[in-house]
Amino acid sequence: MQITPVIAIHMAAALAALAIGPLAVWARRTRTQRPRLHRAAGYAWVTLMVAVALSAVFISGDKGPRLGGFGLIHLLIPITLGLIALSFHFLVRGNVAAHRRIMQGTYIGSGLVAGAFTLLPNRLLGQWLWSQIGLA
Repeated sequence: MQITPVIAIHMAAALAALAIGPLAVWARRTRTQRPRLHRAAGYAWVTLMVAVALSAVFISGDKGPRLGGFGLIHLLIPITLGLIALSFHFLVRGNVAAHRRIMQGTYIGSGLVAGAFTLLPNRLLGQWLWSQIGLA
């Protein structure tokens, strides 16, 4: 599989979201809260995650079970978009605790866990990584 413009957009947005996510959390968790920084980083993170999810629609692989070109990993698209919408719903309703739980869970699940799966040897990024360090 070659890197296409869609894959490049997907990877760039995912890596940027991984970097910005902790900043959004840190801005609210420190002794001196920074609501403007939290809001700016949060909106940037949400925008990047929407870009990640939407670009994933146009990426299909050739390994594993497929249904119309989509694999199991594509289930993260509606889950991620739905959780982001739900977190804003809770925020508008004033339920900050639910907003926090959903956003942190989305970061961990869609960012860290899904990101870790991209490093498996049979995935594009994993093939690049493991071949560069001589393990594949």
